Amino acid sequence: MHSIRFHFFAFIAALLLILLVLLNTYPLISSRDLVFEEKRSSLSSQASVVASSLSGLETLNRPGVEEVLRVLDVSGLSRILVADGQGRALYDSGGREDGSGDIAAALSGKVVFRSRFADSAFASSCAMPISSQGSTVGVVYLCETDTERAGLILDVQNRIMIVSLLIAVLSLALVLLFSEVLLRRVGELVRSMRIVAAGDYAHRLAVRGQDEIAELGGEFNLLTERLDENERQRRRFVSDASHELKTPLASIRLLADSVVQNDNVDAATMREFMADIGSEAERLQRTTEKLLDLSRLDDDIQVAPEPVDLRQTAIDALVMLRPLAGEKRVAIHSRLDDGCVIMANNDDAFHILFNLLENAVKYNVPDGSVTLTLEHDEESVTLTVADTGIGIPEEDRLNIFSRFYRVDKARSREAGGSGLGLSIVHDAVLAHGGSITVGANKPQGSVFIVSFPRATSEETGI
Repeated sequence: MHSIRFHFFAFIAALLLILLVLLNTYPLISSRDLVFEEKRSSLSSQASVVASSLSGLETLNRPGVEEVLRVLDVSGLSRILVADGQGRALYDSGGREDGSGDIAAALSGKVVFRSRFADSAFASSCAMPISSQGSTVGVVYLCETDTERAGLILDVQNRIMIVSLLIAVLSLALVLLFSEVLLRRVGELVRSMRIVAAGDYAHRLAVRGQDEIAELGGEFNLLTERLDENERQRRRFVSDASHELKTPLASIRLLADSVVQNDNVDAATMREFMADIGSEAERLQRTTEKLLDLSRLDDDIQVAPEPVDLRQTAIDALVMLRPLAGEKRVAIHSRLDDGCVIMANNDDAFHILFNLLENAVKYNVPDGSVTLTLEHDEESVTLTVADTGIGIPEEDRLNIFSRFYRVDKARSREAGGSGLGLSIVHDAVLAHGGSITVGANKPQGSVFIVSFPRATSEETGI
């Protein structure tokens, strides 16, 4: 299996090879094509001048041809050949070029040009018919060998090749250096992942630079921070849950031992012990049920939402809490609008209302009050629970939805609280697309505001 370094290097090398091949071929081909066109124009022009001059002779013969060529002073050519109408050479300056095929084609009235680059030279030829009174009376065949232009192009090609080799070596060196730096940073990120995977959630990656890898490292650190926080919460949750379950169990065991070890317990004392055991067992059951509710919410077990009339749910919760409110000497006031329907689970909606109202009653003061307001607009339903109780200090408001968190631990235990109610409310509200906020209820007490999306007629079928 090849490493990413190999793939990266191979990709860059292949790309560099393609660029260098283009650099070494395209300029040469373009230069050759330009020279070919120049040779075509130049040689054809000379051949045309010679053919035009020879066509003016009365008779195409060797002395006449030599005289015309002397007058024209044609120079710089490797071969000049003039043939008559039967293809016989009247004048030939000599040369190795075989132009018989081109001469035959020119006798049929065609202009033939050829040019090629070989043996470090441009070899060009042009065969042009000599016309007189509408008929072909001969052929002019000119050849040129240009080593100067060819040498210049070859020199440029060699220079380009040397520069290309230098660019290739330098580029590959830079690629190796860059890939080493890049992969070292990727390796640091991989090592950090392995450290975190081994359980060290406090580990953080040293982020350098402002590129995509630095951004990835920053996201990795944010992830490990969340993992670290979740791990701390998990450990705290296990510790708190164990403590919450251990306390009533210890009380039940202590009361049971007292009954067993005391042979002379009267009926009244026995009933008192049994009542205390029942109270602790009820407390244990409430804590267990709340833990099961939290587990269900954590597992994101989806329950099919149904239309829930929060007004009726609020009335049911108020009925359940009237005895507790009378015992605590707390007055409950309510203002409930009609049409406050949301899409939710009925049990979750009841738990939200009941927990908020129960807390407002439990942590109130004698002769205090709780005000429940339920109202709606076109898009949302808002539930407000305000009390005149002990209130929540500013520094505790960010933590009240944490599991097992208590503002006043001694008073919470005295009231039978487990520190789970508001956590359940918070998770249930979010699970149904709502939001919950908490603030101070001036001059004293607390106020909780819960907002849900209002159910549409399509959802309710009404």
